[in-house]
Amino acid sequence: MATHHDIYIPHLSRDKKLGKIILSPLEELPIRKNIALKLIGSIMSQQLSVKVADVIYNRFLQLYNGKEPRPQQILDTPPETLRGIGLSNAKVSYVHNVARFVLEEKLTDAKLHKLSNDELIAYLTRIKGVGQWTVEMLLMFYLGREDIFAIDDWGIQQAMNKLYKLDPSDKKAHRAKLLQLSAKWAPYRTHACRYLWAWKDNAPVNG
Repeated sequence: MATHHDIYIPHLSRDKKLGKIILSPLEELPIRKNIALKLIGSIMSQQLSVKVADVIYNRFLQLYNGKEPRPQQILDTPPETLRGIGLSNAKVSYVHNVARFVLEEKLTDAKLHKLSNDELIAYLTRIKGVGQWTVEMLLMFYLGREDIFAIDDWGIQQAMNKLYKLDPSDKKAHRAKLLQLSAKWAPYRTHACRYLWAWKDNAPVNG
């Protein structure tokens, strides 16, 4: 039986430039549980290094004896307690916004899995503090969706500029070009992004 990468690697390799950076199969995309809490974790980690984000998230879990809290527990946690683990005022209110949304919408993993990518982006970006990029990361790495192109991700843009020799100075033309290039990768755009991130992190500075 064909394994999954037997399908997406040949498909993505039709793009000759992308094909050059596809060296090996990727790890399977996980489908995780308690997605609402993962959304809260994503908000906490915005604009932070992975290392700092991990420290803050672990402090957050320690507030609940190391266990994943329920939305009501998060709402019952005073803002000053959340500020005490290193969150900014804005992030504290965003964390509470997500918890409130989950309760009000009776949000479950099953409900999220039923929605399409576009529906999920429209639905979750209604929460103040949750932007499209945050939902795209959630779709890729927690819901296991394979056809997400994170156009606003800086790393993706940098990698594509380098790989395809793009000029980003005209923002509108640049964005159109990114969309045009990525359209060829459907329905496996998530995997293309993962290859671009990996290549960018390992690419020689002048290469």
